Amino acid sequence: MSDTLNGHIESQLSQARNVNDLAGLDKLRQAAKKNDKAALKEAATQFEAIFIQMMLKSMRKAEDVMSDKDSPFNSEQVKFYRDMHDQQLAMDLASKGSLGLAKMLEQQLGGEDGFIPASVLRNNGDLAGARAQYQAQQTSPDSANNPSQYSAQISRGNKQAAFGNEQDFVQQLMPIAEKIAPEYGLDAKALVAQAAVETGWGKFMIHSQQGQNGHNLFGIKADRNWQGNRTLVDTLEYSGGNPKRQLAQFRAYGSFEDSMRDYAGFVSNSSRYSEAMQSAKDPAAYFEQLQQAGYATDPQYANKVLSVMDSATFKQAIDGMQL
Repeated sequence: MSDTLNGHIESQLSQARNVNDLAGLDKLRQAAKKNDKAALKEAATQFEAIFIQMMLKSMRKAEDVMSDKDSPFNSEQVKFYRDMHDQQLAMDLASKGSLGLAKMLEQQLGGEDGFIPASVLRNNGDLAGARAQYQAQQTSPDSANNPSQYSAQISRGNKQAAFGNEQDFVQQLMPIAEKIAPEYGLDAKALVAQAAVETGWGKFMIHSQQGQNGHNLFGIKADRNWQGNRTLVDTLEYSGGNPKRQLAQFRAYGSFEDSMRDYAGFVSNSSRYSEAMQSAKDPAAYFEQLQQAGYATDPQYANKVLSVMDSATFKQAIDGMQL
């Protein structure tokens, strides 16, 4: 009975996601007075939608300055319907957690401390990327490959193996890690172990639809400042300890060395990971701090990386290189 009631309440609150449904918004207001958790979640989503809408509105104003005043596509009627579309687009983007702001508010206002979603940290709140991902989700996979619709640098990809086995993975990457790690004060073995967790020992490397390896060893997403190639693939993110599949853009590199150097610069130049970098020589402390700073949404992320480092497979591969 309780499940049925909760489902009914959730259905009512979901109506508030239609920006033109005033009754749905009133139901949200009434539920909020009762300290309903679902209402808190929906209110946080509404707040993120307002934030996105403000950003879209600023972008539209910039477009209007450069637009042709005599164009029939620049009439007040067209702008009216365009603004309605932007309002609903903002709500749809927010409902998918595109920026991660709603989830952060929900956790903080709900009494949970220390939560920062990786969707915020790894893509820097990239609205343009979030919108492209939303569009790709609403269309067929082929349209995600259309350069004229998105960008010549974005392609729909998949994940496939790039190494023969675990030993091959370690032996190819360790020399690169030993070259780059000292430059940034990192531990070479820790770098390779983390790459093993992120890629499943190289069995799930991101490739373009044409089969080109993106060499992304650390699952770093492509934000607005990323000028290189991008690959659009499904990824697994954790929300409240539960895994959920999302479609996201990831950076594509020309080589494994480029990927490892980009990761090293990514964590060492960010103030968010400064405490982790202070413990970089101690892998256990480093990955614990990295996880607490929000690098990964997996609650077991640090333990998984340390387990790889302590595994017989990893140690045997390292020993094999020294023979």
